[in-house]
Amino acid sequence: MPALARVVAAAKPDKPAPMIWMGPACAMISHECGWFQGCGAHRSNMQEHIFIQEAPVSLDVEELRTKLHTEGCGAIVSFIGITRGMDDGEEVLRLEFDAWQEKLSETLYGLAKGASTKFGLHSIAMAHRTGSVGPGENIVAIHVASPHRKEAFEGCSWLIDELKRQAPLWKKEVKPSGETWKAGLG
Repeated sequence: MPALARVVAAAKPDKPAPMIWMGPACAMISHECGWFQGCGAHRSNMQEHIFIQEAPVSLDVEELRTKLHTEGCGAIVSFIGITRGMDDGEEVLRLEFDAWQEKLSETLYGLAKGASTKFGLHSIAMAHRTGSVGPGENIVAIHVASPHRKEAFEGCSWLIDELKRQAPLWKKEVKPSGETWKAGLG
């Protein structure tokens, strides 16, 4: 199977067929429960496109941005979160992210679906690292495409705020003086 293959599923004649982009990160697809783990999906007349990627080793934000569908869009807004090298005047050696793997993609997909509906976004591509992330390395990337810039900015801002609030992720900060589990992702 190519690295990224498109699959079209059967649908009722009066409804569009869901399109699912499957790559090596795809582990589970469930039409009945309404979420797609590790996959992008097109499922409605709104022409929304959602791509969620789990990124345990590295996060290529430019590659992720190429997953956006921009036809008819006038704006792309991105948020890239990186590890700070200093916190409260002390060196940060690394951050360690632990995740409830079975729920992470489902939660990110739900947030993307909510943002798409709330802000009229056309396309969303999101990824969050897990494991060890050193200073200056990418932690999280959110790219949104929309017909207009206002909705793109608002949607991207809402997505990072809700991801930090709802995603089943935990962050440990490692400094020369010791390790600290941080409350929330903020």
